[in-house]
Amino acid sequence: MPIVLVPVGADEDALDACLAALDAGTPAGTRVWLADNAQAGPRGAAIIEGWLQRTPLQAAHTRRASPVGEAAHIDEALQACGDADVAVLASDARPAPGWLERLAECLASDPAIATATPWSNAGEAAAWPRIGEIVPVDAAPSLLAQACAQLGRTCPELPAAVSHAVLLRGAARVQAGGLDAASYRSWYAALIDLSLRMAGLGGRSVLCETAFVLRAAEGAPRDGDMDTLSARWPAWHARIAQWLMDDPQRALRERLGEELARLSRLPPQADLFEAMP
Repeated sequence: MPIVLVPVGADEDALDACLAALDAGTPAGTRVWLADNAQAGPRGAAIIEGWLQRTPLQAAHTRRASPVGEAAHIDEALQACGDADVAVLASDARPAPGWLERLAECLASDPAIATATPWSNAGEAAAWPRIGEIVPVDAAPSLLAQACAQLGRTCPELPAAVSHAVLLRGAARVQAGGLDAASYRSWYAALIDLSLRMAGLGGRSVLCETAFVLRAAEGAPRDGDMDTLSARWPAWHARIAQWLMDDPQRALRERLGEELARLSRLPPQADLFEAMP
C-alpha cells in the first residue's frame, strides 16, 4: 500500500476525527506519517501520542523545531519518501472506509495516471453533491463508501489534483521535479502546479470515483500564490472556470446520489435477508 502522509494542522478536534477515521477505514499495517510543521499544541501532541499507542497502523510522528511554509514542509516530507507512491491526506479530512485501497487500484489501472483524487463534499472539481461547493454530508462514511463502490472504476480526468486527499505516483512526481516550494507557499497552489507539470510530461490527474473523503472546508492559497500560478499557467483560471461550468462528471455525481439514496432505503442487514431462500 502507498504511504499515507498527514501534514498535522492546528485544529485539534479535526485531527482527532481524522485519526479515528484513518483507523476505521485504512488497512492495518499501512504506513502513516504524521508530519508536524510545529503546528500542534499540547492537546494536539497528546492526541497524537495516545493514537500512536493504540493504532493498528504502522505510524510515525515527526515535529519540526520551527515551522516553514506549508508547501516547503510537504515537499520536504515527499522528498524523504523517495519515489514511493504517497497519499497526502489533510489533517482536517475524514476518509471513508476503503479510501486508500481504491485510490491505489485507480493508480494501478493506468501507468499514465500521476494523481488520483477521491470525491469530497468540499473538493472543488471533485466535489459531491454539487461541483465547486462545500456541502455538509450527513450520510455515514461506511454508506458513502458502499455507494462509491457501485460506480465502477473509470478514473475520469480532472483538471488537477485537489488538496483534501490525493495519491501521488512517486515516479511521476520525481520526474516532474517535485513541489515548487520556492514559488508557492500553500499546498493548494503547489499541488495544482505539480499536476500541470506532470500533465506536460504525459501524466493524468483523475477522479477516483470509488473513494470518498469528507472535509469541512476547502484548501486555500496563500498570499501571492494565485498570481504566481497565473503567471506560470496563463490558461489555468479560464480552464478551471470552464470545467466548473461544464461539469463533465455530472452524470457520475448524479449516479452517486442515486446509489446513496438506494442504499439508505435498504433495511438493516439487507445482504443477509437477500441471501436467505
